[in-house]
Amino acid sequence: MAEQTEDIAGLVESVVRPLIEFPDELQIEASDAEDGSILVELRVNEEDAGKVIGRQGRVIKAIRTLARAAASRTNTHVEVELID
Repeated sequence: MAEQTEDIAGLVESVVRPLIEFPDELQIEASDAEDGSILVELRVNEEDAGKVIGRQGRVIKAIRTLARAAASRTNTHVEVELID
């Protein structure tokens, strides 16, 4: 399960990094929950938060969709959260 967690975190990082102006401040923490799901937490510079969220939340919704699609191969639930 840890390998899949790292794969999902890598996928999220590869999508988010080109979107932001301060890629050095990007922090991604992925952890396995007790119920078998994966939680991916993103931390970005305050100025980049709007770019990750997108208009009406479209970008973050697309990132969540990609992560869930990648995890669906093994019937794993994934949550992607942007932390302030």
